[in-house]
Amino acid sequence: MKIVLYEPEIPPNTGNIARLCAATGTPLHLIEPLGFSLEDKYLKRAGLDYWPHVDVTVHPDLDHFLESHDGGVVCSSARGGTLLHDFAFKPNDAILIGPETRGIPAEVLDRFTRHVRIPIRNAVRSLNQSTATGILLYQALGRTGQLPG
Repeated sequence: MKIVLYEPEIPPNTGNIARLCAATGTPLHLIEPLGFSLEDKYLKRAGLDYWPHVDVTVHPDLDHFLESHDGGVVCSSARGGTLLHDFAFKPNDAILIGPETRGIPAEVLDRFTRHVRIPIRNAVRSLNQSTATGILLYQALGRTGQLPG
C-alpha cells in the first residue's frame, strides 16, 4: 500500500499524513508542485519527530510516480466512486489523494478506473485531507491483511 498526495497544498495536512505513514509503515509519495517547502515549520510540527521514520519520495509529476509503481491506483474523490465499505482494495494499491482546495482534477481521475469515496452527509462537502487519508488507509490495510501489530 502507498499513499500518494497529488499537488498537496497545506503543510499541516501533509505532516499529519506523514505521521500516519510512519505509524503504519506506508510509503508516502508527493507529486509536485507542492504548496509548501519540505522545510516548512508547520509541516515539521505536524509530523513531529516522525519524519525520519517516513519513507517519502517526491516526484516531479504523476507520470514519474507511475513509472516506479507496479500496482493499481485508487483515486479518492468526494465526486463519486464506489462507497468505501463496498470497495475491494488490493495489497499493492496506491491511494491517490487530491489537493485540499480542489480535489483530483478530472483529467487525472479519467486516467484511472478505480475510484472510492467515503460516505458523508450532504451537509458536508468533504472531509479534511488527513482525516480522509487515515480512514482510507486503515480500511485498505485492514481489508488486505496488512495492519501492523
